[in-house]
Amino acid sequence: MSDDTLGFALQAISFDELEGWTDENPSGLFETMEACRCHLENAKPYRTGSLGLSTDDLHDMLTAARDFSPVSASSARAFFETHCRPFRIRRTDGNPGFVTAFYEPEIAVAATPDQEYRFPFYRRPKDLIDLDDANRPQSLDPSYVFGLQRTEGIGHYPDRRDIDRGALNGRGLEIAWAKSKVDVFFVHVQGAARLRYRDGRLGRITYAAKAGHPFSAIGKLLIDRGEIDRADISMQSIRRWLDAHPDRVDEVLWHNRSYIFFREVPFGDARAGPVAAAKVPLMAGRSLAVDRMIHTFGFPFFIRSENLVHLDGGKPFQRLMLALDTGSAIVGPARGDIFTGSGDEAGELAGTVRHDADFVILVPIKAAARFA
Repeated sequence: MSDDTLGFALQAISFDELEGWTDENPSGLFETMEACRCHLENAKPYRTGSLGLSTDDLHDMLTAARDFSPVSASSARAFFETHCRPFRIRRTDGNPGFVTAFYEPEIAVAATPDQEYRFPFYRRPKDLIDLDDANRPQSLDPSYVFGLQRTEGIGHYPDRRDIDRGALNGRGLEIAWAKSKVDVFFVHVQGAARLRYRDGRLGRITYAAKAGHPFSAIGKLLIDRGEIDRADISMQSIRRWLDAHPDRVDEVLWHNRSYIFFREVPFGDARAGPVAAAKVPLMAGRSLAVDRMIHTFGFPFFIRSENLVHLDGGKPFQRLMLALDTGSAIVGPARGDIFTGSGDEAGELAGTVRHDADFVILVPIKAAARFA
């Protein structure tokens, strides 16, 4: 199956052709699959991506998984071999797939601002509205899915520069205040965070909405300006550069006009990841953010990257993962963001992931017939 208009093709393969599959142990996925099934029983379906796979296509597999308990790695693999067919995702431009990684930072915050804690995390404003083809004015690019509701009509919402300069002051939208504008920015990039308050209490925030403006990577900006070599770019190198150039922080951060709003969620189990776009807790090393315009949450993807070795004890990264999140920078059919966990150690792992990768989507059998 191919779709030249979307720039990719699906190639049916067998599990025997799936390099790394026989070494895989996907036993840990069944708990998260059950969480997806329970969510879908009590909520509206996940949005269907342009590939055409829907949550209805997941129904039989998730129902079967509910009553299945893997006793070994081979039995877990056999479940997917029984219920799915693998399809390699090939970009028609010939380029390989690509993975980065994200994590849940833990940030020191205060419930009220002072001279040390000055940089807020904001809730979603009431005048930020969802846009679609029915209400989006012609003056806004089709990529805008949020806008500003005004008495005279819908327009652009304030961007990062405007908000940093006080566009939302006095509206009571602050959830908590952090010490560093850079920390706040990187929480925006990650889309969630653990908040450690001064009294020791732990809270959690997760993505609620965005101002609507396109995401622009500040790493690319620093590469293009010759500030950081392309081979050295990572979250860590970007942070070091910002620390070394405090007088240029605003200029660089404002290059990314995108601005993220959050909602508070119960902290829950400290061992579980944040609840992201698919409305179930993320599992470290097994949860993948994908392009939501193409793919549908809940589907399994087998990701293999020969040169990505620091996530798996020096071995090539090769794992079955579930598509459970998305992000502004995750664009394309073979583009993914690997969730590495919570806290500083997970951040160190995530910050240096920028690797080519092979993408194989596992399609439930009934739906697979449509792509044969």
